[in-house]
Amino acid sequence: MSMEKIRKGDTVKVIAGAGKDREGKVLAVDKKAGRVTVEGVNMRTKHTKPSAANQNGGIVHQEGPIDASNVMYMHKGKPTRVGFKMDGDKKVRYAKSTGEVID
Repeated sequence: MSMEKIRKGDTVKVIAGAGKDREGKVLAVDKKAGRVTVEGVNMRTKHTKPSAANQNGGIVHQEGPIDASNVMYMHKGKPTRVGFKMDGDKKVRYAKSTGEVID
């Protein structure tokens, strides 16, 4: 999957894996590994030592990355595929289900 299709801040739906049918906002995109981090999906438990930033330390829950092929862009509440087209001299993303320009 082209990593340009899913960007940070997009709302996506998980279509495969343990978090299937969950929706969330994309927090980070790793283009090289082809993975995305989605808010509230693939939660990991991390044990942290006390530090200046976290005085108490303890157990922290954080999102782990999932493969980009397991998520689908949400457009107006429905999952859709994303394509590219030229809008004048600018390349833009559009929702294939409606044909509307995303950004």
